[in-house]
Amino acid sequence: MILLLTFLAVYLYLPYMCQVIIDFTEKAYFEYTRTNLTPEFLSNLIVECILLILRMVLPVVAVALIAGIAANYIQVGFLFTTETLKIKFDRLNPLEGFKRIFSKRAIVELLKSLWKVTAVGFVTYSVVSNHLNLFPQLIDAELFGVISFLNDLIFGIAWRVGLLLFVLAIIDYSFQWWEHEKSLKMSKQEIKDEYKQIEGDPQVRARIKERQRQMAMRRMMSQVPQADVVITNPTHYAVALIYKSAEMASPIVVAKGQDLIAKRIREIAQENGVVIVENKPLAQTLYRSVEIGQQIPAELYQAVAEVLAYVYRLRRRAF
Repeated sequence: MILLLTFLAVYLYLPYMCQVIIDFTEKAYFEYTRTNLTPEFLSNLIVECILLILRMVLPVVAVALIAGIAANYIQVGFLFTTETLKIKFDRLNPLEGFKRIFSKRAIVELLKSLWKVTAVGFVTYSVVSNHLNLFPQLIDAELFGVISFLNDLIFGIAWRVGLLLFVLAIIDYSFQWWEHEKSLKMSKQEIKDEYKQIEGDPQVRARIKERQRQMAMRRMMSQVPQADVVITNPTHYAVALIYKSAEMASPIVVAKGQDLIAKRIREIAQENGVVIVENKPLAQTLYRSVEIGQQIPAELYQAVAEVLAYVYRLRRRAF
């Protein structure tokens, strides 16, 4: 962008620059050669020359400056930092310097630079070779003709090289953006390590969960002997209920399980004389809808009340 816009500015501004130089040359030839060389005259002449140079150079420099800022803004946005100005003594280390020189990135940058130089050299050679037959004719040409020819040749090379570099810059920027995004991504091992740091080792967490499950299972089984009744499916489900009318508004599920756990609940109930009642629909409903430690819902009051009434009648007969 800097090369293209700067040469474009020079190309558009060149007639004015030439006119300024012509006017100054005429003024110097017709006026200054007839003026005495006094200190005051020389001081004024130096100031005029400086202002003349600034009039010719500043617009082009301003375009280059704006182009550079715009190119940087397009790539990274507005970014102002003093980080690059900080003194880093590790950069003075020769070993670190050799590592950077012979790093993979340095080799890639070298290959890209060689590619750019080759492409620019080819474009320049192709433009010049097309005008080689005109160079001998410049011997007899007028000065302005030679200047005009060289002007067209230089600008012909400039805009072609600038356009080529612009295309290469887009490719290079896309590659570096992809490389940067790729470098930000974590490898599978890094993801595993970070997950371990945040969540802990999966094997340790699995053992902790297993230990917690076993403790919860023991606590649940320890409640079965205090239950009033165990409702079964008869083999697939088992739900233990306890009800103390003075302390509870409704019966509470103290244990429940399926298959092997259901079998263990029945065994503990038989060992401790807890009544086991077979009621398939009620056992399935209680297992699916009520968690351990929760009271049964109101819609099951009637069915559970009938079971408890049956249990209480059995107890009275036993006594």
